[in-house]
Amino acid sequence: MDKTGAGMSKTKLLVLTALLFAVALVLSVVENSFPALFFAVPGVKLGLSNISVMYALFFLDKKPAFLIAVLKAGFVLITRGFIAGILSLCGGTLSIVVMSVLLIVFKDKISYFVLSVFGAVFHNIGQFAAISLIYTNMYLWVYLPVLLISGIAAGMATSVLLRLIMPAFKRMV
Repeated sequence: MDKTGAGMSKTKLLVLTALLFAVALVLSVVENSFPALFFAVPGVKLGLSNISVMYALFFLDKKPAFLIAVLKAGFVLITRGFIAGILSLCGGTLSIVVMSVLLIVFKDKISYFVLSVFGAVFHNIGQFAAISLIYTNMYLWVYLPVLLISGIAAGMATSVLLRLIMPAFKRMV
């Protein structure tokens, strides 16, 4: 997978990372304004803002992707509280770690679709692990299958959306 950011100046990479972070914030706000439609299960979302993080990981590098995920978690912390911020941070960082490892191991032999599904599933696993540590007396394991299935669905959806949005992202470069 081609890393557009490899030959980019530090300033241009910083500006592009900031733009992708801004896009992530807009997508997060848009997603939070949607009614609960068929995602009536608490905590289940498409994860639209993760499209920016995936683009950064796939076409820039790991550092900008991690930076966007951490900044996104900070935004969530400020706008939705401590627990939501921790969940965002744990889910986002685990997701990027898993997708990065898959990119290193499989290089060009793995598709964005598969990476997106793994990223979404491990995002949910990271959030599940964090919430399990925070709420130790609750029986949460029955919720794990719901998170895994929703992660697969969200990963498929964000992969398709990334493909549709990719031309607009490429114009930013």
